[in-house]
Formats: sequence, structure tokens, C-alpha cells
Amino acid sequence: MEFSRRETLAMGLGAAVLTVLPYRLSASADDKIAEFTGGADMADSGIELTAPEIAENGNTVPISVNAPGATAIMVLATGNPTPGVATFNFGPGAASQSASTRIRLAGTQDVVAIAKMADGSFAKASAAVKVTIGGCGG
Repeated sequence: MEFSRRETLAMGLGAAVLTVLPYRLSASADDKIAEFTGGADMADSGIELTAPEIAENGNTVPISVNAPGATAIMVLATGNPTPGVATFNFGPGAASQSASTRIRLAGTQDVVAIAKMADGSFAKASAAVKVTIGGCGG
């Protein structure tokens, strides 16, 4: 099979675009926060994030968030290739505005939780999680 000069250049350009494309599709943690909050200021109280200081296994790190009066809570892992971990939405009939789950962390990093409150304000909490290798604790 023979390719013309134009076909070879087109395939090379296509390959170059495909290698750069995934980097442009993944947004940073700051972009995700700005999208969620619309650029609004965030209070440092009103949401509680519970995460371990040291996680022996980065594949299953337990976290929980609690924000009484929230309509939505977004959780981000700032050091992951894809920082968005989860968004929990609460309707008017929700008994409590809390959630817990296990997340995957690529390494030592900050976990950030942002709550959108019913009055339209936002609250932010963060926790630094140190991921160890092999469960050695250091």
C-alpha cells in the first residue's frame, strides 16, 4: 500500500492532534471549582470533610462529607489526572445532606469538598491525605 505525500502529512497531523487532544479535554481542579461555583466566593465553614491523614492504600481512601442545608456537594482530588471525584445532589426531601464513599488517589494530595447551599452561597473544606506505599506508614 502506497501513500501519497498529502496522505502521509494528513496522517501525521491527525496523529499529532490525537496525542494533544486528551490534555485539552481534562480540566484542572481550579477549572472544575470555577464551573461549579460560577466564580463566587466560598466560606470556610458550613461543610465538614472527613478523610484520613495517612492512607496506606491509595486505591480505597474512605471520605465523608456533611453540609447541612446544602443542595449539592462536589468532591475533588487535586492531584489526580481527572480531579473530579463525585458530585452529590440533594433534593428537598433529603433527610440529611451527607455522603460517604471510597475514592482513588494517585498519590499524596489534597482532597477538596465544595458545598452549594440552599441560599446560593458556597462553602469549602479541604484535607491533605498522605498516600504511603506498601502500608509502611511513612
